[in-house]
Amino acid sequence: MLDPRRLHLLRRLHQLGTVRAVADLLHMSPSSVSQQLATLEREAGAHLLERTGRRVRLTPVGLELARHATEILDHIESVEAEIAGLHSEPTGTVRVAAFTSVLHTILIPAVRSLRSTHPRIAVVLTEAEPSEALPALRRGEVDLAVSGDFEDSPEPSDPDLVRTPLTRDDVVLVVAEDATPPGMPAPGGAHDTVHLADLADATWAFEKPGAHLADLAERLCLRAGFRPRIAARCMSHGSLLRYVEAGLAVTLLPRLAVDSRYAVRILPFRDPLERDIHLVGRRAAMSRVAVREVAHAITRVTP
Repeated sequence: MLDPRRLHLLRRLHQLGTVRAVADLLHMSPSSVSQQLATLEREAGAHLLERTGRRVRLTPVGLELARHATEILDHIESVEAEIAGLHSEPTGTVRVAAFTSVLHTILIPAVRSLRSTHPRIAVVLTEAEPSEALPALRRGEVDLAVSGDFEDSPEPSDPDLVRTPLTRDDVVLVVAEDATPPGMPAPGGAHDTVHLADLADATWAFEKPGAHLADLAERLCLRAGFRPRIAARCMSHGSLLRYVEAGLAVTLLPRLAVDSRYAVRILPFRDPLERDIHLVGRRAAMSRVAVREVAHAITRVTP
């Protein structure tokens, strides 16, 4: 009989491509992964792997079994969920990945709410951009993920995923509460919206290079016809807001990321850049009561 744990290793190898990557993900040694896959070959009575130099790849039989492994493991997960659902109190661990602003404003309040309503559900949060969270969801590393990108085209439909709309967010200009940088309306003006092109002479603060939001902000400035004069690179939204609060620079942030504890004001753009934010779950995982309860808690606290 085929061992589900070894089928899981085969599926991971199909997804990740190398034994080393599987070993690193699952905190195993490469030799242990290889041994388990060799045992799976004996259980299947067929060659599942072939060597190409120092690497291995799946044979046609291995590829077919890897595809079936996903169906088998999803079915096992559904059966386990049905059994767990027989208990009166939902229990288990639910893994959720989300980007920073949603984690702060939605997920943490949701987890706090769950502590009182469903204390036997353990939620493990991972901070990750959508470009990281959705692949992790498809690989089965998390049960729920939050998606939403300002520049991505609509994601293709996937029958294995369930999407629930959460909210809409937009990029805004953030400035010190009493500041009027060049090209910006005075506080309390009748038209508190801005054109990004009017802010070419402003001093800017962004996240560190390579961060998704920093790259987006710089691209937006370049499209508006100027290269931003950057005075600070920060590791977190909190550091950015503190720097802006001091009147030293302006910044671009998603509206959800602007913490009301800072003395700053928000100015929307006349040509808004928006994103729809969704909670995404694997269909098989959504059969678990604990996963559904976490999803419900997230939607309940979403503003």
